[in-house]
Amino acid sequence: MSTGTVVSAGLADPSEPAAGAAARSAGGRAAGSLAVALPPRADRAERAQAAVERLRPAGVEAVAVTWVDNAGITRVKAVPLAGLVHAAEWGVGAAPCFDVFLADDTITTSRLIGGPTGDLRLYPDVDRLVPLAAQPGWAWAPGERHTQDGAPYPGCQRLFARRTTAAAAALGITLQAGIEVEWVVALAGAPHEEPQYPTHGPAYGMHRLTDLSDYLRDVLRALGEQGLTVLQIHPEYAPGQFEVSVAPEGPVEAADTTVLVRHTVRAVSARHGLRASFAPVVEAGSVGNGGHLHLSLWRDGRNLARGGSGPHGLTAEAEGFLAGVLGALPELLVLGCSSPAGYLRLVPSHWAGAYQCWGLENREAALRLVTGSTGERTTAANAEIKCFDATANPYLMVGAVLAAGLAGLDQRLALPPEFTGDPAEAAPGTVPRLPAGPAEAIAAYQKSTVLREALGEPLYEAVLAVRRAESEQYAAATPEQLVAATRWRY
Repeated sequence: MSTGTVVSAGLADPSEPAAGAAARSAGGRAAGSLAVALPPRADRAERAQAAVERLRPAGVEAVAVTWVDNAGITRVKAVPLAGLVHAAEWGVGAAPCFDVFLADDTITTSRLIGGPTGDLRLYPDVDRLVPLAAQPGWAWAPGERHTQDGAPYPGCQRLFARRTTAAAAALGITLQAGIEVEWVVALAGAPHEEPQYPTHGPAYGMHRLTDLSDYLRDVLRALGEQGLTVLQIHPEYAPGQFEVSVAPEGPVEAADTTVLVRHTVRAVSARHGLRASFAPVVEAGSVGNGGHLHLSLWRDGRNLARGGSGPHGLTAEAEGFLAGVLGALPELLVLGCSSPAGYLRLVPSHWAGAYQCWGLENREAALRLVTGSTGERTTAANAEIKCFDATANPYLMVGAVLAAGLAGLDQRLALPPEFTGDPAEAAPGTVPRLPAGPAEAIAAYQKSTVLREALGEPLYEAVLAVRRAESEQYAAATPEQLVAATRWRY
């Protein structure tokens, strides 16, 4: 992964005094205590007005402002371009009950969030605002939620990701992250119908690229016009499946980008008469869509995954961070494998990372160490978390991984012995299996002090309420029923 400084994207002053709190502890307490305040209203209005003047000549007429709920569904409020300045000054109304929506739009409740009462203000991040190449006349910005008196809303997932990023920065550590986007494209049809694919070429085959070359070209073109650097795009294993990877960024920016990439793929698909699914499994029993997270740690321009005395050149800081993540993977699944359908993908011998182990270039390990090619390892070395999928709220996913990693760094943890080969073929009990269903992951989550403190009680409990409700909702469902219920929700 490339080097770089975490860019301050969003609404907070990156030099806020609360950064000092993060330096006192690398664990959840520091991340949970960092406040992310709104800048002055006049400053927000000035930046929004500059954005309006930039967007108007491009034919933009409306702006979609999105946030991702705890079920992993992207929700939206939109304003006309003429209303962008007012939205930046005063926010757009958004009910807090969205934090206890399930993926099928039913609603649960939690101890601190839920019910019909109350309102929040959704503020567009105008620094990340971009015209949508596949939706003429529209622009997009990620949103952050504050209370009506301007205080940071403790249930805002993007603010959580920014707090944990700030906690790392207070220790002198910046991170680069990227989230792979996999999807299945099918012919448009009724939601209850089985998917029909526009190509039947072999896995990873040129046949598929040829069949859909115009479509894939338009995906690349749209992503490029939106300022994203595409590293590669290619057919994947499952029928109709493709993957696109973009250049790494800071953790919050990477989460923003994965939302934008998925919006773009969906919009280009619609313009070609196709339908895209990012669900973890599109057909029961098949290989599914992952949402693998790549991460690298940097200090003073140096990649901490190289030049150290640890395994494969890891520094002590990088090893401690990765050991913290590896040890917390059972509870992290609650945030990185959000839907019960995700466990239909998370099975052994499918390159899904179903076992709690790590290894160099081991695609069956949940934590895969990537050194890169000889000659570029000082910039390319990173770690990949393979057990996550696109049902995750990306802000919760990156924020929770950072919290777990910083706790491991603080405790100076070491990685267990490396595993090579397929852990499914090891002697029983040799390699821990990650939770095989949501109930096991929820139990691990409830024991995690680090995640509870990092998330804060309102967000921690809202996530727990949603996971419990969806686990109960699909407890008696067959794999086929679960796949059908979630196939077109993501």
